[in-house]
Amino acid sequence: MTKLTPWQRRIHRAVELSRQYPAAAEILGFYVHVAEFQQEWHHRVSLLLESSSALADASLSQAELSQLLPAFDSFLLMAKERGPAPLGERIRELRAHGQASELLAGAWQAASPSSAEGFLAQAFLQPYAELLRSRAALRPNPTPHALCPFCNRKPSFGVLRQMGDGSARSLICSFCLAEWEFRRLVCPGCGEENDKKLPIFTAEEFDYIRVECCDTCKTYIKTVDLTKNGRAEPVVDELASAPLDLWAREHGYAKLQNNMLGM
Repeated sequence: MTKLTPWQRRIHRAVELSRQYPAAAEILGFYVHVAEFQQEWHHRVSLLLESSSALADASLSQAELSQLLPAFDSFLLMAKERGPAPLGERIRELRAHGQASELLAGAWQAASPSSAEGFLAQAFLQPYAELLRSRAALRPNPTPHALCPFCNRKPSFGVLRQMGDGSARSLICSFCLAEWEFRRLVCPGCGEENDKKLPIFTAEEFDYIRVECCDTCKTYIKTVDLTKNGRAEPVVDELASAPLDLWAREHGYAKLQNNMLGM
């Protein structure tokens, strides 16, 4: 039996969840097209890295940027055709004004994009960032705040995995998908450790996804509990559980870091 790639697993899960949660079908359908492009792009950029002198760090040279631009234009065309109509209009304006290079450079440097186009650029760059990160030696950040040990960005979600008689929490970078262990009863936004200020909420519809909030900095992060649902693909299940984001925001919490589609 052929082993599925990470993107194939995510694509299969997105199709499954789109049937289970019709309200999320549109965004999951768009994600399928993004993941299909990312898988092909990951293969192509891995060959590019093999024949280049790109360093295993979080920098992006002008020469590397030039090599990425043609594929980015193809990615934008795909997103214009397959994505939501408002996004398509913004992509048309972007391409008409020839701003793709500036957008890519800005998305690589930005800790958190400020526009839909910026998140789209980061989704395109993600396979490249992941490959660079896989070549680097990761060093845990010594601060109590949750920052990626490779690209210094905030995590977009967490994961709980079985460890001994309990479970351990890891955080997943919003950009390069690095994963690193992080204490369960600590706010990744401000380092708060008082459990009375760290409420956790769940909903029956997504009983394996925890909304972990902080009453000190008023941020939240969603954590996918794989001990309760081993079939979950965290990148995809986090997208599908958008109603939890709506609930958290209605209760005054801001998401620590939006996911790759800006949600």
